[in-house]
Amino acid sequence: MKIFKRLLLTITAALMLVSLAACGQAADEPVKIGHKNFTEQRILGQMFAELIESKTDLTAEVTEFGGTNIVFEALKSNEVNIYPEYTGTAYGSILNQTELNDPQEVYDYVKNTYKEEFNIEWGIPMGFNNTYTFAVRPEIAEEYNLKTFSDLSGVASELRLVAAIEFLERADGLPGVQQTYGGFEFKQITPMDPGLRYAAIDQKESDVMDAFSTDGKLIEFGLVVLEDDKQFFPPYYAAPLLNGEFSEAHPEVAELLLTLADQISDEEMQQMNYEVDNLGTNEREVAKKFLQSKGLID
Repeated sequence: MKIFKRLLLTITAALMLVSLAACGQAADEPVKIGHKNFTEQRILGQMFAELIESKTDLTAEVTEFGGTNIVFEALKSNEVNIYPEYTGTAYGSILNQTELNDPQEVYDYVKNTYKEEFNIEWGIPMGFNNTYTFAVRPEIAEEYNLKTFSDLSGVASELRLVAAIEFLERADGLPGVQQTYGGFEFKQITPMDPGLRYAAIDQKESDVMDAFSTDGKLIEFGLVVLEDDKQFFPPYYAAPLLNGEFSEAHPEVAELLLTLADQISDEEMQQMNYEVDNLGTNEREVAKKFLQSKGLID
């Protein structure tokens, strides 16, 4: 994301001043990369590993963890050196905060707090924002000229919504959207298991659905994603997290991961998820192809 780029030169310069002789893990010990147990995280973990092994003399070891709290504790203890995390997850789930939703403010808050409380370094976000959104079929977007949530709020009474039950009940789901935007009183609302929503909208049993913005199924079903123009939903920008001791011992790795800053768009992350989930491509192969397409590895 462009607003994070201004941090890049400052952080790079600071990293160059850190001694390569700093204490830390042995030179022949692999870089330990963690990730959570879903496709997007698996791709990012392999992306970190591919980048490190292609651009340094280090090897990488990638381990999957069950969820946020487990991999976070592993990072704090340096059992894991690096893992990809989302700003909104850190802000809400780890730090239990709810007040901010501006992307830069949330990033600054988690970056400073993680450093002070946990000695964990945040890299610069990689560009994509995996947050809640609304999606519609292309013909609905064209008929009603839908590009943003504000556009949708004005015509919701003519459209049918299918959504996960949790989204319909949570304060940071539909109730909060209605309060922030006004309107959003749909003609019909159908609660549904998350796994069935895409089939329902594809079969024209509904017109609008809740979704995660980088879900590969958005590509599979050819849906149009609407813009949260009032930034109601928390930002979930993904960035590399590094254990502070590891970062001090290996500034070359911390600097290398900065090359991922603002490199991955929502659409590109969607495409990578789609290739793994729908085409059956190996996560490492998808990650390597993407890095090559950006000129980050040979």
